[in-house]
Order: sequence, then structure tokens, then C-alpha cells
Amino acid sequence: MADAADVVDVVGEGASGAVFVPRWRLVEGVRAYGLIVAMWLRSTMAYRASFVMMAFGNFAATAFDFVAIVLMFSHVDVLGGYTLPEIALLYGAAGSAFGLADLLLGSMDRLGLRVRDGTLDTLLVRPAPVIAQVAADRFALRRLGRIAQGLLVLGYALVTLDIEWTVLKVVMVPLMVLSGAAIFGAVFVAGGAFQFVAQDASQVQNSFTYGGNTMLQYPPTIFAKDLVRGVTFVVPLAFVNWLPALYVLGREYPLGLPQWVAFLPPLVAGVCWVGAGLAWRAGLRAYRSTGS
Repeated sequence: MADAADVVDVVGEGASGAVFVPRWRLVEGVRAYGLIVAMWLRSTMAYRASFVMMAFGNFAATAFDFVAIVLMFSHVDVLGGYTLPEIALLYGAAGSAFGLADLLLGSMDRLGLRVRDGTLDTLLVRPAPVIAQVAADRFALRRLGRIAQGLLVLGYALVTLDIEWTVLKVVMVPLMVLSGAAIFGAVFVAGGAFQFVAQDASQVQNSFTYGGNTMLQYPPTIFAKDLVRGVTFVVPLAFVNWLPALYVLGREYPLGLPQWVAFLPPLVAGVCWVGAGLAWRAGLRAYRSTGS
């Protein structure tokens, strides 16, 4: 039986009862992730001019999404009952959260390619957790451009909006970004786990990650209620920005939800990571190589 000092909290329920994660495995995973990231950072910084241009390109490419929204507001005053600064708050929060998750775990969508060509086998024989190796693979620092763009739009919204600030609302802003990044990160890991079975499912994963980020840039009032229910109770992307941002704005919640749900994103993120961890564990155990 594992010693209490060597395990962390229960992370899920397995067929044989509670599933524990050894502390040393977590430390080992974080250390391996850091070493691989450091290797890719050294590689990136060897060509600094190229890095600057790619980061700026990433910034500019993602900025076009907000430019499209601004152009929309050159013809209308409100969209779904929301003004441009209010939508900018939704956009900035979702973009910053997704950018952070994409920076740290965006390489998970390459897992299907590794399963198909058999290179995942090389990760299995290395003395490091597979999830850390996959997540850190080809770490792309240029993705900082997306984070910077999202934070700039978020800053514009916070400066422009006339919000009656309270301590809870002030705390809600960084909490929303960090919890949202954790939720998106769990979706990245769950999508990677799905690729153990589907093998060629990166676009399915992207529909929930990149597609989810695009959807969250707009207010929930423009979407059908069934879709809003789906991203609230099935794949809880609404907790990334919709629910906490509506609390900051003092607006009515979709589906008649109570006000306290705005404070649930950290809990929802934890539940999502439990599910993603169990899915990853099941997918890795089911992996049988390519047979080649």
C-alpha cells in the first residue's frame, strides 16, 4: 500500500477503487517537461530574428479575428445585445486562456501522427512520462503572440468598460484566464487520449479547442440554446469565459443559471483534468503499437 507521503490526492476512480498519483511521478513529469521545453527554447533562440518574425506573425494572424469583430461593429451598435467592449472582454479572456493552454499543451494534437507512424514507441521506452514528452514536443514559443494579442484585447475591454468593481470582480479576471487555460488544457489531453483509438482525429480535437475558442469570442445570446447547454453541461467550455465574464459585466446568465456558478471554473477545471487523466491512462494502456 502506498505511503501517504508518496501520493497526492485521489484523481479518479478506477476499476479497483481510488486512483492515486505518486508524487515522484508528478515531479518526474514536470522535470521531464521542463528539460524538453528548455531544449526547444535553445533551438528557437538560436535563430532569434526568425522567432521574432514568427511570433509577430502569430500575433497578426490571431488579431484578424478581432479585426473582423470590429468591422462588424462598423455596421451595428450591438451584437446579440452586447457592445464591442463587452465582446472584447469575452474575446480577450477566451483568447488569453486558450493561448496559454496552446503554448503549454498544444503539441498534444500531434499524437495521432506519432501513433500512425510508430514514433510513439520511442517515447514509451524513455525514462520519462509519455504525457510530458508529447506535451513538450516541438514547444512553440511563437505562440506567445496569441497570448499577447488576447491580453491586449482584454486590457482594452477592462479600460473601456464602465464596471462597478468589487474585490470579487477583480479576482475573477485572472482566475477566469487561469481556470480557462486549465479547462482548455484538459480538452487538449482528452483529445490526445482519443487519438490513441482514432489515430487520425486531430481535426476532431481541434473542433473543440480552436473551434471552442472561436465560439467563446462571441456572446452566448447569438447561439441556439441546445449548443449553449452542450458547452455548459457536456464539454464545459462556458466556464472558460462566458459565466465568469457575465458576472464581471453584471449580465444575466444563459439558461437561467444561478449567480454562484461564476465561481465554479477552478472546480470545473479540476473535474475536467480528472476525466482527461483517466482517459489518457485508458488510451495509453490500450495502445498496441503499429505492428510494423
